[in-house]
Amino acid sequence: MFPSRGLALDVGAGSGRDARWLRSLGMSVVAVEPAAGFRRHASANPDDDIRWVDDRLPSLDRVHRLGLGFDLILLSAVWQHVAPADRQRSFRKLATLLKPGGVLAITLRSGPSPSDRPMHATSAAEVEGLARSVGLEILKVETASDLQGRADVTWSSVAMRMPDDGTSALPLIRGIVLGDDKSSTYKLGLLRAVARVAEHAPGAVAPVAGQADAVDLPLGLVALFWIRMYLPLVRLGLPQAPNNRGPDGLGFAKNGFRRLLADGVDASDLRVGAVFDAERGSALVSALSEAASTIASMPANFTRFPNSDRRVFEVVRGGGSRAGGLELTVAGLRRWGAIVVPGGLWRALSRHGPWIDPMLVAEWARLTRGYADRMSIPVETGIVEAALEWREPIRTTAIARLAADRILAEGRQIECVWTGRPLSSVRLDVDHCLPWAAWPCGDLWNLGPCDSRVNRHEKRDRLPSAALLSQSRERIMRWWQDAYLSDPALAARFGREALGSLPVSDALDAAEVFAALDWRRLRLAQDQQLPEWSRQLQDVT
Repeated sequence: MFPSRGLALDVGAGSGRDARWLRSLGMSVVAVEPAAGFRRHASANPDDDIRWVDDRLPSLDRVHRLGLGFDLILLSAVWQHVAPADRQRSFRKLATLLKPGGVLAITLRSGPSPSDRPMHATSAAEVEGLARSVGLEILKVETASDLQGRADVTWSSVAMRMPDDGTSALPLIRGIVLGDDKSSTYKLGLLRAVARVAEHAPGAVAPVAGQADAVDLPLGLVALFWIRMYLPLVRLGLPQAPNNRGPDGLGFAKNGFRRLLADGVDASDLRVGAVFDAERGSALVSALSEAASTIASMPANFTRFPNSDRRVFEVVRGGGSRAGGLELTVAGLRRWGAIVVPGGLWRALSRHGPWIDPMLVAEWARLTRGYADRMSIPVETGIVEAALEWREPIRTTAIARLAADRILAEGRQIECVWTGRPLSSVRLDVDHCLPWAAWPCGDLWNLGPCDSRVNRHEKRDRLPSAALLSQSRERIMRWWQDAYLSDPALAARFGREALGSLPVSDALDAAEVFAALDWRRLRLAQDQQLPEWSRQLQDVT
């Protein structure tokens, strides 16, 4: 019944006995345990290759912020310690962490409470009722006597499965994309902007206080990605609504957006971490305000749940930003306000982006060609799709290379982050830790020195294994400190980029950034099933 591979979550892992058993089955394991003593003891052996998280029911906030979906969630002798008032919320939180087809297994203890921990009455029937309330399928229910021979203690086990994503998020997305009435491409633009945040800036997301299952995104960031998508389309005169051609007739294409068009701003420059001078910064501030206003009044206002007047997206407006020079930071982009996204929709966009994005692009291109046909505007085959391509900045490692050259010129040593071998300028490559082919990220934290032969003949476009990344931890952090964090200008950029793309709160804490890098590696491994690279640490000849 249990998967033999995939990603498992052990909630209330205690000493790690069950977590180690799941690892022995071949699963990758995340163990949740709020007791510091248990975590410290259980995580003392790095060979277990188990990731430990300080978290607890009913919220599991830290686990949710990781953006992972699990093939198996196990609660062994935990549920009876959850207060009855917290159980419905706890169950909903657990269900939202399951992948489609994922299994939730709960074992329940019945009998007198142990002296050291209070217990609350529970039953398999209660768990079955909660499972059905969130759309889980009951696979198996069993009862058993106590293995320690205690006559007054019995155990029940309930196994449940998620037949779909459990939130109707995928049908909702399909409805918005394929079936919803659209008088422009705006709803597609909003949905794709949110999806791009999920893919490229998950660190910008925050849980919504007082709501059980929702996240908020900086409205300025959604507006930034909106502008980034529409600039190439408007520049080519591709209509985005009936009778539209160019900026005329588009509510967001006012003074600021037109200044960006006239100035030839490249869409790929509009990213977290970028810095603009006073003139271009002023134009971008205006464009962001115009786009935020349009998003709030149009697509966010008119995108509704099926057969309901309830809005899918809720917008909380802010005051915007002052004009002048501009650094695109997550905190700065929050000044425009926030857009609240249902948790199920957010997880679907995070986990299924590689399948959802092509559907969005195809429908957007179909709408654009339809508008063009009615206006007798010729549109060459493939031109809309090319304009909608999410282009990243040119792949460059120049800044990291300059940092390496500076260190060598000062007579200090640089070593390959993967092997520990000292590098000369001749044998030094700058490598993307998380491969560009899987995730085109040129952030400074993702760039490090690597032996050229290792980079070109071993690692290539493969993902470093969890064990290898762990072994390389001190070398990677030392490189960050020497190359970036010791330089005020580069440290500021390092921090901006890490805050935008990784789940961190202190982007200048190398240990926290490394932990977030490790989580991002795990997410790429789970979402894309990338081939991994592992090697014994030995000298490269």
